[in-house]
Amino acid sequence: MMRTGNLLLNHALKKLRLPVFLGEYEAAARQAGHENWNYPEYLEHLANAELQSRQAKRIQRLIGQAAFPGPKELSDFDFAAVPSLNKGKVLELARAEFAERRENVILLGPPGVGKTHLAVALGRECCRQGRKARFHTAAGLVNLCTEAKDERRLLKLEAQVRKSDVVILDELGYLPFDRRGAEHLFQFISNCYEQVSVVITTNLPFSEWPAVLADDERLTGALLDRLTHRSHILEFPVEEESYRLKVRRRELENAAGKEV
Repeated sequence: MMRTGNLLLNHALKKLRLPVFLGEYEAAARQAGHENWNYPEYLEHLANAELQSRQAKRIQRLIGQAAFPGPKELSDFDFAAVPSLNKGKVLELARAEFAERRENVILLGPPGVGKTHLAVALGRECCRQGRKARFHTAAGLVNLCTEAKDERRLLKLEAQVRKSDVVILDELGYLPFDRRGAEHLFQFISNCYEQVSVVITTNLPFSEWPAVLADDERLTGALLDRLTHRSHILEFPVEEESYRLKVRRRELENAAGKEV
């Protein structure tokens, strides 16, 4: 039978919203007895368990709110398939210090080389460092801004953006924007400038960006000026075979080897 003291303690821990403390204090008390912990050691054990649980839940919440397209991790990226990629630079960026410094990251290369994978992986690492991230395709973001403008809530959207630490814009260059869309993208980048880190994946060299930004070289130049200031640029080589095909071929070869 549970003692009255335990009932009062359980009630207090529930009111204080300490669920891990509540669930573990009896087992921790037994462990403390076996290992001769003093009172501060016992309390430290429970406090650390509560903090670790809260941190894990916060990270999962941040990852969920970021709306990543999939659970892409750096540990799953096959650097051997892209040998000319600067792995050291990628691992440096994975420390998420660029987000603290409000710096941008541009992943530039042909389709299929793993740009989106790395962008999502960097975003997830930022979340693990307690930073707020948000994923959009470039076209999806422009559509979102257009709808917000039409519904007179663009200012609200811009305020929401400034609450993020990192915004990922995927697939810039796959679809061209009209004048209105190009202006929305420019305004978005301008609002993020030195306030929010932007991670962009693109299949186009900078010289070809005017072609997708309403053929406006002046606007493109101003956008690039803001985007490339204090930025990290990772260029992927133009290869005959894409990263995705290389990885898939390697998986098939490994599977065939296990069957032999």
